[in-house]
Amino acid sequence: MKGFLAFLSLIYQRGCQLKNFFYRIHLFRPQKSSLPVISIGNIAFGGAEKTPAAMAVLAILLRHGYKPALVTRGYKGKWEKRGGILSDGKDILGTWADSGDEAYMIARNFPQAGVFVGKSRVSSCRKAYSLGFDVAILDDGFQHRKLFRNCDIVLHNPEKRLPLREPISSLKRAHILLLKEDVPDTGSPMLFKALLSLKTYTYSVENQGFYSFDGRTHIKPEVLKTKKILAFCGIARPERFLTLLDTAGIKPCSFLTFRDHHAYPSSTLTKLRSAFQAHEADVYLTTEKDAVKLGNLEMFRDDLAFYVKIGLEIQDAFETQILSYLGRTKGGQREDTFLT
Repeated sequence: MKGFLAFLSLIYQRGCQLKNFFYRIHLFRPQKSSLPVISIGNIAFGGAEKTPAAMAVLAILLRHGYKPALVTRGYKGKWEKRGGILSDGKDILGTWADSGDEAYMIARNFPQAGVFVGKSRVSSCRKAYSLGFDVAILDDGFQHRKLFRNCDIVLHNPEKRLPLREPISSLKRAHILLLKEDVPDTGSPMLFKALLSLKTYTYSVENQGFYSFDGRTHIKPEVLKTKKILAFCGIARPERFLTLLDTAGIKPCSFLTFRDHHAYPSSTLTKLRSAFQAHEADVYLTTEKDAVKLGNLEMFRDDLAFYVKIGLEIQDAFETQILSYLGRTKGGQREDTFLT
């Protein structure tokens, strides 16, 4: 498997390098949106806290009076190819199956923000602008060169074992680099060179509490420690979830993993139910991304199932830096300089 991932990484990197070359010589040109765009991305395959980072930026913008919209592909959702509006900033207009699990999770957490899904991010930005949103947050956008962005934020975990989508030298395209704290220094000269030219901040993953699947009931970790827990998740790099539980002092009696964005068909539910009974577990425990797909099922009712909510703790100066890229007028009105 490692050999296949290394081969896939090499092929993907070569493709990205060729595409980036065409943009560098202006054979390809990014399209400007009618509103400023902040992109969140990374250069590695697998989970890299991009979704929590997008949520952190949304929270910053909302605190400062902006009306932000998340623009995302909606991976594995029904609307991925044709596009759709999941949230207009007032109501949620679809399901997780329409938009994909991560987009739905964000819509549920930020009801004031817009959430637009679909392969054409340019089209999504136009829809967002027409509904009065004034900033677009482009999710997983570093390799999506078709859309011009005012700020490129890249998260990077410099562990060598992570296969890369692009070579480390690509970090030079970014405006802001977010480096995970407490990660061993690989001594990469290319990373060192990128650090010299980028605004760099560190972040850590923060446990924000344990909640019932509807998000209404908070349970203290001390209570969970007294329970026999069946933990499960369908995310990239599931060991991150297990590490988070371990940090909170929670030791599951069993831990089941599934593919990232797993849809939880009936066969999986049967497997979970059987494991729950076999281990004589008291509660299910999973991630918020998984919980949004399962909250309406009786087997995961409030007293039996909980999820852990995570966020990012980022250096304070990051917030000021983000705002510096937007160019809002003193009166708080939208800038016309972004119009095309």
